Amino acid sequence: LLPAGVLADRLHRRRLMRASAGVGFVLYLSLVAAGAAGALTVPHLLAVALLTGVASGLFSPAETSAIRTVVPTDDLPTALSQQQARQHVAGLLGAPLGGALYGLTRWLPFVFDAISYAVAWVLLGRIRTDLSPVPGPPARPLNDLLEGLRFTWQLPFLRVLLIWSPLVNLTANAVFFVAILRLIEGGYSPTAIAVVEVVGGLCGILGALVAPWLIDRLPTGRLTISVAWSMLPLMLPMAFWGTPLVVAAALASILLLNPAGNAGVGSYRMAITPPELIGRVQSAMQFVSMTTLPLAPLLAGALLGWLGGRDAVLILGALTALVALIPTLSVSVRSVPRPAEWLATTPV
Repeated sequence: LLPAGVLADRLHRRRLMRASAGVGFVLYLSLVAAGAAGALTVPHLLAVALLTGVASGLFSPAETSAIRTVVPTDDLPTALSQQQARQHVAGLLGAPLGGALYGLTRWLPFVFDAISYAVAWVLLGRIRTDLSPVPGPPARPLNDLLEGLRFTWQLPFLRVLLIWSPLVNLTANAVFFVAILRLIEGGYSPTAIAVVEVVGGLCGILGALVAPWLIDRLPTGRLTISVAWSMLPLMLPMAFWGTPLVVAAALASILLLNPAGNAGVGSYRMAITPPELIGRVQSAMQFVSMTTLPLAPLLAGALLGWLGGRDAVLILGALTALVALIPTLSVSVRSVPRPAEWLATTPV
């Protein structure tokens, strides 16, 4: 992600995104060919997963920079909310579609993956906005690599996000893993567990649809703080009654507000970041926020194994409250106004 941010600020963004899509097409086409020949292996799958992740890391900062170039500042919350809705729809439909295709032929899901990358490559080529890089100072490799982190750390609001994001990713994902593992331990059917995830996906879509309305009417700082606390009220019931109904309600409470929080913060970050640094700032934030994701299932499994389901949820609830205090106590977060006032205020 960090080198990809430098590339997004130094090279043509449309070409970077098309290159990423083209790599994805070739990688999944290789799986189709291997599957059709009966030669599909686990190392091949792992290699494709790794290289697809690299291509995705290359794509993300270029995409963010492109959105900032294409979309006026006033429309950024709506654009990012639509992006959130797209992700939730894909998450909701992707797994059952993949399972159905796998049931027909083991390599058929990879055909659809390859087609999706080919369609992306074609559609990206239809973008007419000039996505060439914004002129900046001469390239200095090491300085360019760290510039996004340096700029993010200099602004108090972004610095708080840099600290808060990885911690909230750790606690929220650990709660989700504990909840699902408890349902499995409780002997609930796969259908019941699937319904929980479907409810979460539907609430995520609904939250993305109402996100522009919320972002427009609520101060972005207050909205961010509301998202930080949104999971806590239902964690106590979830500790004592880990049923599908309670877990679905807790997941719904998170995902209804989360799209508005993500889109609001993302839009504000884009609005206050110089155009020549968009790629590096985005990649720095994403890099730091994702560092804790591999630890979430480990934390969930350890707490569940050592303490049991009830105490694991209570401990994670306490951690969630501590993490939520980070943006709550920050003046730089609380003072962020509504989008209509963003450009009239100086970030502090």
